[in-house]
Amino acid sequence: MINGKDQLDTAIDIVTPENVLIQYQLSGPFRRLLAYMIDLIVRVVFFSAIAFLLGLVATYVDIGGFVAAFLFLLFFALSWFYGGVLEAYWNGQTFGKRALGIRVVTITGEPIDALQAVLRNVLREIDSLTLFFLPMAWLIPYYPEGIGFPCFTYLVALISMTCTRRFQRLGDLACGTMVVVEQRRWHHGLVSIEDTEVIQLASQLPADLELSRSLGSALSHYVERRRVFPPARRADLARHIGIPLCRRFGLPPETSHDMLLCALYYRTFISDQLDEDLQAPPPAEPSDMPIVPRDDAIDGDQDGPTGLPHVRTQSFSSQYRDGSRFGGSP
Repeated sequence: MINGKDQLDTAIDIVTPENVLIQYQLSGPFRRLLAYMIDLIVRVVFFSAIAFLLGLVATYVDIGGFVAAFLFLLFFALSWFYGGVLEAYWNGQTFGKRALGIRVVTITGEPIDALQAVLRNVLREIDSLTLFFLPMAWLIPYYPEGIGFPCFTYLVALISMTCTRRFQRLGDLACGTMVVVEQRRWHHGLVSIEDTEVIQLASQLPADLELSRSLGSALSHYVERRRVFPPARRADLARHIGIPLCRRFGLPPETSHDMLLCALYYRTFISDQLDEDLQAPPPAEPSDMPIVPRDDAIDGDQDGPTGLPHVRTQSFSSQYRDGSRFGGSP
């Protein structure tokens, strides 16, 4: 099930039967063209290597008829079943699609099956129409006029992808599939914010500002990924949180919601942390005094294997572990 909101970019939301919202980024025609060119190069190199090896064998053994028949069958298999077999076994990917980070899935977001993988690639022959004959005289000087090299323009596929929301060619429409960009998760540190307007807006926020753990996580994800969104998409995403926050902090209604979320991020993760680091006491100097065991440890009531009491240390500050920094429990 696809949500019905206006599409501002290539992101598409799919609601599964379990009522789980999954977001995909659709792959446009130009990224898919690059993937197809890589697959074409792979097929040409593989076919040329096999033909070269068989040609070497044919120079010593009289198997010319077998070589011609085998190469014809190999060309047929690579032309019709290369993409289908790889997409069936590689979960919707070929060499080109894997190199470009795209994958074929169903319109419901599920992996494709073998029938869909083979059928959408067989129907590629219809998508590849129309034919354009490139004059060989343009490529080879003094070549006879009137002889051309057939080239597939994929004009039908381009028109179909332009007219559909999911950039589907005819093979995708027949099989109920679409091509999406694989989302890779990256681990980010703190995002540097140097915009003076954002810093000025952060200074206008309440001094006793406390955010919930869920809101702090949402701010972190938004600021890390906002640079890949167009301005219209940023405004659409930020207004859902920005409108109630403007009312909560008493800010003017015309305040930019995108800048407000960046200001909250700066205030929560950068400004407050810098203040805490400045206020923290300097580390204690190491002492050269010997450690004397406790009396109860000398009497035999030992807390540790050496007779000294155990010292418990914390790897992380308690304000991050128990959620008190964000005003709530985990």
